[in-house]
Amino acid sequence: MRTRILLLAAACCLGAPTSVLADVFHLGEGRQVRGKILKETADTFYVDVGFTVVAVPKKSVLKQEADVKDGAKKTGAAKTSDSLFATIEREELSVKENVKRTGGAVVMVQTPSGLGSGFIVTPDGYVITNDHVIQGDTDITVVIFGQGKSGATVKRNVKRVKIVSTNAYVDLALLKLEGEKDLPVAYLGDSDLLKVGAPVYAIGNPLGLERSVSEGIVSTTNRPLDGMTYIQTTAALNPGNSGGPLFNLRGEVVGVANLILLQTEGLNFAIPSAAVRRFLKDRDAFTYDKDNPNTGYRYLPPPPKMPKGGKDAAKDGGQEAAPEK
Repeated sequence: MRTRILLLAAACCLGAPTSVLADVFHLGEGRQVRGKILKETADTFYVDVGFTVVAVPKKSVLKQEADVKDGAKKTGAAKTSDSLFATIEREELSVKENVKRTGGAVVMVQTPSGLGSGFIVTPDGYVITNDHVIQGDTDITVVIFGQGKSGATVKRNVKRVKIVSTNAYVDLALLKLEGEKDLPVAYLGDSDLLKVGAPVYAIGNPLGLERSVSEGIVSTTNRPLDGMTYIQTTAALNPGNSGGPLFNLRGEVVGVANLILLQTEGLNFAIPSAAVRRFLKDRDAFTYDKDNPNTGYRYLPPPPKMPKGGKDAAKDGGQEAAPEK
């Protein structure tokens, strides 16, 4: 209380400058402080937030930017690369607000053998999903979820779907929705900037339950599994989420839902967006060819090792037994 009284006294002495617009201080995990800077020292901002003055330690500020007049939200222009993805600079919002601005880019991917999720990366219909969602199938339908005039969700099935590139090793696939334009897109973020404990959320179609949203945190940013590095998250994922996006609070895709550990809770894994960027940049190397059964560089697992001097090795004259199917 004493600190607050001293700060209020300081505000009265300094006076609020009339020509300075409000500033926004991003503190991480969706937290923000908005107000006018009354005083700045080497390690602290003193900010008038309207009903009091707060001291904001500079070491806690991840980003500082000028607010926009009339309460408008500041959003940078989208930047499109030649690698079929776009980035954007915008502020952190709550999961509830983010779902409104990101949900339209999330799709359902259906094949005769199952279903999964995906997300649109270009307005003309390029879509990212998991390779295992479409593996072995060419009859693919992508369901786009739009919004009707009444505000209700409207589903539209796109059956003209082309497989562009697949990489079974990193479990990513690139699809093209033929004849589409002006579609909402999901912007790619930088998974290398993720921190342990950062809030994230997923949108997908677990068990066919369309556009389900789950929220959690980043448990670790570099969990090694089967020679790959994954983002481990507590955001719930289930069969059907595969290929769907994992977002940060800026509404950027930082991962692609990929796998879970069965009979566990809170152990879910996503492919980092850095791997998605590399896949899109190198997509020509993984171009799909329906006449080539080895398209996508499918790596077979090595045969199992037999114990030295083991029973099978002795029986087979030292030859390695064939791997089980």
